[in-house]
Amino acid sequence: MSSPGQAGGVPVLVLKEGSSRSRGREAQHTNIMAAKIVAETVKSALGPKGMDKMLVDSMGDTTITSDGRTILDEMDIQHPAAKMMVEVAKTQDNEAGDGTTTAVIIAGELLGKAEELTDKNVHPTIIIDGYKKASDKALEVLEKIAISTESDTEEYLKKAAMTSMASKLVAEHRQHLAELAVKSILEVAEKVDNKYKVDIDDIKVEKKTGESLQDTKLIQGIVLDKEVAHSGMPKRVEKAKIALLDTALEIEKTEFDAKINIESPEQMEAFLKQEEGMLKEMGEKIAAIGANVVLCEKGIDDMAQHFLARKGILTVRRIKKSDMEKLAKATGGKIITNMDDMSAADLGYASLVEERKIGDDKMTFVEGCKHPRAVTILIRGGTERTIEEAERSIHDALCVVRDVVEEPKIVAGGGAPELEMSRTLRKYAETLPGREQLAVRAFADALEVVPTTLTENAGLDPIDILSELRSRHEKGEKWAGIEVVGGKIQEMSEAGVFEPLAVKKQIIKSATEASSMILKIDDVIAAGKMKAPPTPPGGMPGGAGYPGAGEY
Repeated sequence: MSSPGQAGGVPVLVLKEGSSRSRGREAQHTNIMAAKIVAETVKSALGPKGMDKMLVDSMGDTTITSDGRTILDEMDIQHPAAKMMVEVAKTQDNEAGDGTTTAVIIAGELLGKAEELTDKNVHPTIIIDGYKKASDKALEVLEKIAISTESDTEEYLKKAAMTSMASKLVAEHRQHLAELAVKSILEVAEKVDNKYKVDIDDIKVEKKTGESLQDTKLIQGIVLDKEVAHSGMPKRVEKAKIALLDTALEIEKTEFDAKINIESPEQMEAFLKQEEGMLKEMGEKIAAIGANVVLCEKGIDDMAQHFLARKGILTVRRIKKSDMEKLAKATGGKIITNMDDMSAADLGYASLVEERKIGDDKMTFVEGCKHPRAVTILIRGGTERTIEEAERSIHDALCVVRDVVEEPKIVAGGGAPELEMSRTLRKYAETLPGREQLAVRAFADALEVVPTTLTENAGLDPIDILSELRSRHEKGEKWAGIEVVGGKIQEMSEAGVFEPLAVKKQIIKSATEASSMILKIDDVIAAGKMKAPPTPPGGMPGGAGYPGAGEY
């Protein structure tokens, strides 16, 4: 609808025709509704007993996952407020790598509680201020109850990785996969000013169907999804001295058109000989510095391949730039861009470079690097879907381990930290004047959605469980939580369910910010949809236009 105003009896059109506008309560209600629907969608995927979603895109490709971010990414969400919930999941994933489902559920719950308050005529700005105070207090509580993992790091890292994978499709193999995640992160972690830094990109995750998830393994080096360039080359080189080339082993074609006038067969032969000589020289140079493996980012001429094969040098070409950087980190070699300046000092080392047939494809393994700063996890599994979900699960596990290595503090899981924050916030609310305490109390209630959802997904009664959990926390059992697999309440720190503090903190931050942003909106003005352009006369089959084609 356009917004007409009356000016001297003449309607004034402020908005373009076809625009729609909803304001005040109606706008808030619609936005909150849309956000809550998104939260409801992922709710059943939370926890070890959560269910998976099958997502089919417009092309018919299928994804089966319980990963919050993937679910929301694959869903084609249109509503603008719902899209903001997708951003919550993205932020959570980029910042902490895990906890996407929890962040979205809490954001949805915060909005639901806020709507109850606005119905009681509490102004959204007061709710937002209250939420801000509550979130600061909640973060304080998290810092206070967190367990430092300095002394027994590896044990805790493994438990945190297993917790992150407990809710995934790959849960029965989580022990094996968690060990791989911990080993690979510790391999690539670098100490900077007494703190560890980890770049997840240093861990290459390569996947191939076949065998089972239990056969997934960690390679101390890099796996390339490429085969050896020439059949005459060795397929296996031990104690490899590796030249990493970022230059083509071929005669460069000139940028502009150049003409060479050849008048006799001799000149033609001389020209070809010259070209052959240049390629041979390239091969000689590589052999002269003692390289027995060449890994090249660009192309390699057939003639150059022939010379390298004669020298017994294993060569792989057209390797991705990102893989070249990982190879340099793994083998300790330097990437050579100028053939004239290369020396033996630039070569990398690996105890074995070998082409192996994995499934239907040939892959080149560069392994046994002494102190690899980059490693590869090769995922195997029965079906394409399983492998893709395993890759997502391993990504979450790697992120969780990285979070703990970079900030060595953890909290127990199973809804225990949420209940502890909720308990403290209720007490804190009593100290606040006016209506803000209603908002803080609403925040405390919203946090309880985590243990409630975990319980519901496990098919247990949330009312009984929640009342017992509350009373236990009142008695000072700060790690009392719901152990979903056994279906009982217990000390989560004893059950070995741990999550990084960084993940929990980010959940509170992103959920609070998103819900505050949606709450602050009281007017939604949407432009009209674009109309199809008029069809030119006679453009349709048989020369007939379609009804209303040119009518604006």
